[in-house]
Amino acid sequence: MAAEQTPGSAATRVAPLAGDSGQGRPSLARGSGQETVPPRDPPHRDLGAGRRRRVPDEKEMVMTVHLPPDRAFVIERSRSLILQAQTDSGAYPAAETFPAYRGFCWLRDGSFVADAMSVIGEAASAEAFFDWCARVIRGQRPQIERIVAAAQAGRPLPDSQMLATRFRFDTSAVDDGWENFQLDGYGTWIWAMVGHARRHGVDPGRWGEAVEASVDYLVSSWERPCFDWWEEHSEAVHTATLGSILAGLRAATGAGLLGADRRAAAERAAGSIEDLIWSRAVAEGPQGPHLVKWIGNEAVDGALSALVSPLAVVDPASGLGRGTIAAVEAQLVVDGGVYRFRDDVFFGGGRWPLLTCFLGLARLAGGDRSGAEACLDWAVSQAGPDGDLPEQVDGGRLLAPDRRQEWLDRWGDAACPLLWSHGMVLRLAADLGLAPAADGRGLLGEGGRR
Repeated sequence: MAAEQTPGSAATRVAPLAGDSGQGRPSLARGSGQETVPPRDPPHRDLGAGRRRRVPDEKEMVMTVHLPPDRAFVIERSRSLILQAQTDSGAYPAAETFPAYRGFCWLRDGSFVADAMSVIGEAASAEAFFDWCARVIRGQRPQIERIVAAAQAGRPLPDSQMLATRFRFDTSAVDDGWENFQLDGYGTWIWAMVGHARRHGVDPGRWGEAVEASVDYLVSSWERPCFDWWEEHSEAVHTATLGSILAGLRAATGAGLLGADRRAAAERAAGSIEDLIWSRAVAEGPQGPHLVKWIGNEAVDGALSALVSPLAVVDPASGLGRGTIAAVEAQLVVDGGVYRFRDDVFFGGGRWPLLTCFLGLARLAGGDRSGAEACLDWAVSQAGPDGDLPEQVDGGRLLAPDRRQEWLDRWGDAACPLLWSHGMVLRLAADLGLAPAADGRGLLGEGGRR
């Protein structure tokens, strides 16, 4: 997500950033007791417009670990904000205070939020989102059939007739000139839904029709260039997009939702994607082999951390996993926060809390707990007094500070709160054992239900 239709001239380039080194061989993943004590009650906090944060009682705030008050507050704020913001339709609004995002939900962003809510035990919230996704995709099925037929006939439809990835809360797509042909969300929602179904013992059959349609779409179109996660560079085949599709196809083939022919087609496509990543989406860098931003561009992107974890496309213990983490750290990390990519000019090119959490998840998957906690603490430290997390932060460390004003003039301050940022804080905190688990135990306790 992010309205990254970049106005003006080319991005300002910056000098290389310092980082760690690593070695290894490329490899893709082929599969994917402390005392409980109540914390001190935190004070009420103003939320603006006369609203005040309710302090949970002792039953609701049972902690299994001791957390700094600010960290605990932001974790709880993230959960409550997502529950409060979710619409009756099940959609997760991207950022209702930001004019460019207001009224919309992105498949990718929402899927990562739903995954986080599933992990912390908010199953009803996650399932409401998956129901919304299924309605979106069922509504697009006639167009999917046209796309598939055209691809099979060797006459693929133009980008303008491919599916959107940004929808109104009522599931309608809007033709407003916003370019949003992105394939990744159609894989990410399947990955998140199947993970939820396994985690909670839920029958995924109610989403089966939408999974079938999504798989047909991805199998027919995965090789096409499209916009990346940031809605930029539609001419390229992006590694983060390939990884998102691969995670979705793997999940679909293992969920028992596909007939034999459709499953075989999905398995063939998944194998071809793996081969393409191995052969053309890996570069050798000072830190060892690493995934690249897109095929033909050896730079890295902050989104690549997600392919290590939570998407589990790359084995974190492999040379490729270690090298990708090290390359992101070397090229994109400054003072603890992660940039999207080196040429970023959106709002001057700031650091993103949600990408920092993805790096934290990758570090944790690779055994670096202290590094993961550092990512969480940096992300949490970017919250405002009300606990709200932005899309990106300035902090005096912009990549292209001369480009910031044009975006302020266009849309005002950067999006805040951004639900995706809050979702990733929850997911990283949960994986660290600092937020509730799906069994209802942890920071929020059994009382922490909507």
